[in-house]
Parts: sequence; C-alpha cells; structure tokens
Amino acid sequence: MTRPFRFGVNMVTFSTGEEWRQRCRRAEELGYDTLHVADHLGMPAPFTALASAAETTSRVRLGTFVLNVGFWNPALLAREVATCDQISGGRLELGLGTGYVKAEHDRAGLPWDAPRERVDRLRHTVEELNRLLADEEHVPRPAQRPVPLLIGGNGNRVLRLAAEHAQVAAFTGGGQVPGKPEGTLALLSPDGLEERVTAYRGFATARPEPAELNILVQQVVVTDDRRATARDWGAYGTAMTEDDLLHHPALLAGTVKEIAEQLRAHRERYGFSYVTVLDLAMETFAPVIEELRGT
Repeated sequence: MTRPFRFGVNMVTFSTGEEWRQRCRRAEELGYDTLHVADHLGMPAPFTALASAAETTSRVRLGTFVLNVGFWNPALLAREVATCDQISGGRLELGLGTGYVKAEHDRAGLPWDAPRERVDRLRHTVEELNRLLADEEHVPRPAQRPVPLLIGGNGNRVLRLAAEHAQVAAFTGGGQVPGKPEGTLALLSPDGLEERVTAYRGFATARPEPAELNILVQQVVVTDDRRATARDWGAYGTAMTEDDLLHHPALLAGTVKEIAEQLRAHRERYGFSYVTVLDLAMETFAPVIEELRGT
C-alpha cells in the first residue's frame, strides 16, 4: 500500500517572538502537517520554540528535527518531552540523532566522542526515554502514549536502531566529506541514498508495520529550466552529474507539476512519503502541497 504524503517545514531561522508566531501560523495555513525545529547552536531553542508554536497553532504537529543527544541528559529530556507534549495537546513528534557538528560541542564545552560512542549514547537515550515515559508514576506525564519517535541518520547502527524503535526513519541524503572537519556534509548520490534505504529495510523486516520514511529537502526551485538550476547545484555533490542532481530527492526543481511528479517518483523508488523542506522554501513549496493533495 502506498503511504499518503505528509509535509513538514524545518524552522531554522529566528528574529523576534512575534515574527516566529506569525510564521508558525502561516505554516499551518499553507497546509504543512508538521512544524519542525532543529537543535543547533545559533538556531531557536527547540522546546521553547515548540511550546510557543503550540500556543499559536491548533492543527499542525510539532517536532524536533532532530535533537542532538549529546546536548541532553535523558531524565531531563523526558521532562521536556512530557511537558511539551501536554502543552501542545498531544501534538509532539520527538526526533533524535547522534549529532554531527564537532564545532558545536566545542562551543558548548561538551565532549565530542567517536561515532560508535555517539550511537551508543543515542541508543541509551532512546531506551531511557521509553522507560521513563512509559512509567505511570513519571511526572509530568505525556499526553501521548507513546510520543511518536523519529530517528535521523544514515549509518547502519542508527538505521538498525530506527528499525527497532522509531515510527519515522529520517534520511538527510548526505554524509561526512572525507578529510574535511567533522560536520562537513555532501549529498550521497541517488544510488548511494537508495542503498541506505535498502539497508534500513533489511533491518526492519521484523517490524509489525513499516515506518514512515522522511527526506530533508535542501533546495526547492520553481523554474521552467531545470538544467540551468542543476548547474548551480554543483556544490551539493561534486562527484554527481547533472542528471544525478536532477534526480536527487533532496533537490527539487521544475514547475509545480514537475516537482509534484518528482516527489511521486521518489516515493515510488525510495519510499519517501514524509517530505520536510527548510523554512526559506516554505512559501515556494506550498503550491506543490496543494498540487499533490488535489490529485
């Protein structure tokens, strides 16, 4: 069965409280299903921003996309999750990841561990949150039981963890650039991304029902000249051809109808039914949502 589309917008910019509330309301008006907040230094604080969004919206779900578990103690995180879920009336979607930007840990004075230790911490956090939030005596109590979990990442151990625990498996479409500072990413090729999705499906064969698969879209360009746009995208993947860039799920270009067709094709090839765009593309992408929902 083909899963219906769901659309999120990742809110990574912030100026004032009133502007924030206006954009949250606008995202809901445009038909987005989920309003996401990232967890990077220099961006809005996730739970404070989501609590504000909860007060100014009524329908849209609210997600962390994704929390860097190196910033969080599981017991304190459980308190934040339960409080935010109650404040929002059960609209929270909890997104977790290992973190990938060493410079942010350095700025925060936090240790930066090897990849294996970061994945171990992610697993520990997931298991502790499951335990704490399922405890009837935990105060505060979340409104949802369970709070839906999204896990983001591309490595085998993270994908295996997502297969075991998450309702949503999220793919960035990118990976660390060899020889560059940790946190420097470039897009995988379309074939490389498909291989990662195939690996996830192998880990998920024992699931009673499949998870949603999410893709974070880096660029949305409405244009009549897709190839001219692809020529401007070389920095996203220096080893990729123009055709690779034009067929990459993280890069969308064309007319509204063409972009809608690209998303249908990506859902067919990769299984991506949950599509998240960056907030700078919120207005640009909205007609695509209308096009897909109208058909």
